[in-house]
Amino acid sequence: MSDKPLTNTLKAHRTLRNWTQAELAHRVDVTRKTINMVENGRCVPSVYLALKIAKAFGVSVKEFYQLDGECDRGVMDANRD
Repeated sequence: MSDKPLTNTLKAHRTLRNWTQAELAHRVDVTRKTINMVENGRCVPSVYLALKIAKAFGVSVKEFYQLDGECDRGVMDANRD
């Protein structure tokens, strides 16, 4: 098993849809604080929550979670606009 930290593009996906943390939290039935903690890497969501988030975005979990150094550049670059 790798010791590389898990990174996510959750904020980029949320921002592309113009969703607030509160709106995403409502869609997946968690608190805004939970979304904030996941976005900032302070907690890793359960498989169940990761699947709910992916479903809310209409993507697979793989599209927003990677090991460090394996980021989806398309989403990251789109967030810079």
